[in-house]
Amino acid sequence: MDSRAIAELVLQLGRIASGEALVEGLTPVQWAGLRYFARANRFSRTPSAFAAFHGTTRGTASQTIKNLEAQGYLTRMRSETDRRSVHLVLTEKARAILENDLFESLVRAADTLPPGVHGQFANALQRMVGQVALERGIPTFGSCASCTHLEGDDCSRQRQESYVCGFSSEPLLLEELDGVCINFVHGKTLPERGALIKISPR
Repeated sequence: MDSRAIAELVLQLGRIASGEALVEGLTPVQWAGLRYFARANRFSRTPSAFAAFHGTTRGTASQTIKNLEAQGYLTRMRSETDRRSVHLVLTEKARAILENDLFESLVRAADTLPPGVHGQFANALQRMVGQVALERGIPTFGSCASCTHLEGDDCSRQRQESYVCGFSSEPLLLEELDGVCINFVHGKTLPERGALIKISPR
């Protein structure tokens, strides 16, 4: 299979997963907003990060966010570390509607891949995303699990392993390692599906 055929398949997957018509009263763009804020980590739940992730203007992103807020799907919260910053958080109404997201059919399709293929496929797609982002001069998003900024910290008082974001110098919880981040820099090989990153305490 040549490179153009691969690119067309990736594009076709995206079209099928996102849908073309209104679903649950939301447009494809609004669904994209819900998916983003469902996956984004606490450093990336901002209008500017959402705009960068989808390669759109801040004005367009702000309009999408306003529509989602008006329908009760998003709410604004002040940052605990910087009171001037606002983070956007999904409401329970949004989490309920995401259970009917067409995107889940793509997730189920990924589940059918053999276990040994997951890591290779994820790394191949991450490489493609990085190349396109580089050519277009846009940020490359990804998760902490494969980010060069991920660091292991000294073990906590409870003798549990802990993690630190080297970019922000803030601690990370284990459940945050899969979140999408705007500060992502690819530097690690993605672990196989279901594998946890283990950083031994010193």
